[in-house]
Amino acid sequence: MATTLVSVEMREVVRCDFCSLVQYRTRDSLCRKCRRPLDIEEPAPLTPQLVKSPCVVSSDEAGLQVAAQVREIRRARHMSQRQLASRMQVPRTYISKIENGKAIPTLGSLERLAGALEVGVNQLVRDSRSRRDEEVAEILADPFLAEIAALLPHLDSLHRTLVYGAVRDAGTGRRRTA
Repeated sequence: MATTLVSVEMREVVRCDFCSLVQYRTRDSLCRKCRRPLDIEEPAPLTPQLVKSPCVVSSDEAGLQVAAQVREIRRARHMSQRQLASRMQVPRTYISKIENGKAIPTLGSLERLAGALEVGVNQLVRDSRSRRDEEVAEILADPFLAEIAALLPHLDSLHRTLVYGAVRDAGTGRRRTA
């Protein structure tokens, strides 16, 4: 009977999970010390996988949308976080957490938040991008403004800034004095 010798470089070194003995792999794949199998493959636990639908918004995304809306509306109303918190009768830190997306308000809190901001709940949960798209569509409905908007990309940055300032001032009712 002939014995086949294998060079040491080709042998696999393994560690026993039970007794921690470092050894070369044996033919029967049992540990030399504790005689337990070296290759214990634990079955991977089956966990349910969440399937995302493109039309479904995750709670994180919804929280960020609410956060952006609350911050934008609060600033438009020239309110501080402390003033808003006082109106809602909650700590200021709760408003900060909502605005930073670290807390998602419950439906009851959302209603109180909308009341404190003097807006509807639907305005808080509406996507800010769709609201901007609506505002842009409303602006471009005016033929004069649509014509100006088409010319803006052809202006240099200085003239574009001047046009933006004039439009902003006209929209707020202020007149610029030259």
